[in-house]
Amino acid sequence: MQRIKQGDEVIVIAGRSKGQRGNVLKVLQDGRLLVNNVNTVKKHVKPNPQIEEKGGIKTKEAPIHASNVMLYNPASGKGERVGFKVLENGKKVRVFKSNGEVVDA
Repeated sequence: MQRIKQGDEVIVIAGRSKGQRGNVLKVLQDGRLLVNNVNTVKKHVKPNPQIEEKGGIKTKEAPIHASNVMLYNPASGKGERVGFKVLENGKKVRVFKSNGEVVDA
């Protein structure tokens, strides 16, 4: 089980995007994440008439390493560490370390 999953709201704790919040769009195999509106880069694209793509400068999200983000806790309003707990029914869930609140609903 992973500490950060697709769809989670995270906050960046290191790097040039420090302090920004966004939702995880994709989790890559090498421990990096694509986060919505975080770590944006500009890419110069040539026009391709075969697929009707316009040229110009496009903005897109670049991957950020998972160690540079923390799961955002809406109750406290900041990023917090995540642990794991096994419930009585045998299901393994993620919990916030500070207050023990279950992340997975």
